[in-house]
Amino acid sequence: VQLQASGGGLVQTGDSLRLSCTAPGRTLSPYAVGWFRRAPGNEREFVAAVSWTGRYTEYADSVKGRFTISKDTGKNTVYLQMDSLKPEDTAVYYCATPRERNWTPTSYSRSSTYVDWGQGTQVTVSS
Repeated sequence: VQLQASGGGLVQTGDSLRLSCTAPGRTLSPYAVGWFRRAPGNEREFVAAVSWTGRYTEYADSVKGRFTISKDTGKNTVYLQMDSLKPEDTAVYYCATPRERNWTPTSYSRSSTYVDWGQGTQVTVSS
């Protein structure tokens, strides 16, 4: 599944952004979707994930209570609503899916769960 992440930008501390993950020409409906990020000089880290049913979500402790992941099957889009942004949220954000359809992974937070990755969208939060 080819993925496209969008919605990034330059914002100030405390602002909000909504990232979108789409799959042009394919459906995201049967896939779990994860969001990861990579800040300069850091390794890629897990941010949030939603199950293929859309009923289960998981978050990194660093974003819990501030970020919300959701799946809109009708729009074939997975969103990452980011509120109360902090400078430490600055990174390139990627969405990803596993190969398997209708599948519940053992770990949503492990990057090895996912095989298809979008190109990333830059989020910069100024202090």
